[in-house]
Amino acid sequence: MFTVPVRPELPPDQCAVGQLGLRFEDVSQDGRIMLRGLPHGLGEVLWRTVLAHHAIYHGLLADGVLPILSRLVIESLQSPISIAKPVEGSAGFQLAHTVDVNGAVDRLLLNLWLDVHGVCGMTYGPPPDGAGARLHVGRVFAEHVFTRLFAPPGERKVLRFEGHGLPPVPEARHEWRAAAELLVLPEGAHWLDDMLMLDAAPVVFGLGQTDSNQHVNSLVYPELFERAALRRFAALGQSTVMLPRFVELVFRKPSFAGETVNLASRAFEHGTRLGIAGVLMAEGEPKPRVAVQMLFNR
Repeated sequence: MFTVPVRPELPPDQCAVGQLGLRFEDVSQDGRIMLRGLPHGLGEVLWRTVLAHHAIYHGLLADGVLPILSRLVIESLQSPISIAKPVEGSAGFQLAHTVDVNGAVDRLLLNLWLDVHGVCGMTYGPPPDGAGARLHVGRVFAEHVFTRLFAPPGERKVLRFEGHGLPPVPEARHEWRAAAELLVLPEGAHWLDDMLMLDAAPVVFGLGQTDSNQHVNSLVYPELFERAALRRFAALGQSTVMLPRFVELVFRKPSFAGETVNLASRAFEHGTRLGIAGVLMAEGEPKPRVAVQMLFNR
């Protein structure tokens, strides 16, 4: 509950460390790092260094096999930090598989982890207590399913790697998390809504939300849910002076430029914190495209 999956022990050739720059909008007014300020570290630290030279990129891509994001977990931790100082990312990756109810392999995965450390400080004003100390400011887990993205629908599933020095089925076994699990009330929490509440504003996608995978970028969704959560909290008479510190998203199906979809959320209270469970839905589709659980701190 509200935790990033534990990073396993990984060999050195599957890990990397690097410096990350912070944008002004990545740090809140009280010095807490935003959730959106963390995931790009996977690209800077891991994809552009280790994975760019791996068979995952050079061999599988040539075969039309790509790792597509299926689950994303982001947590913002210690603070405050200043945008004047860069942060450091430590990342690693693992190939894994999942099995179905009969024990047969049903997915091949690429799992990525990132831990981000910074220096205690503030962008403006007097230095805070502990200024200069090293802080663990955030972490990210990104699960990807290997698929033949541009193949016909019945030919997209990848159950074995063929060649390129990769094991046919990676040894590590991973537990799959279904979208429905994110809609279950977290332990120790209570619902503020009786049911999922449809957001008043439909979501309309344009090209500005897309990426080179030809669909809406995965990092668009956390901000959509954050804004919907604040509207829901306001409607319930709750304060909106709070910051999301944890988000978990499960992706079932992409969205595309030109589409209009709907968002529904259900607010809960967990101690002194507020949160939502929510879904992004398209009319006529029986299952949500994206499910989320997001937790805010005051």
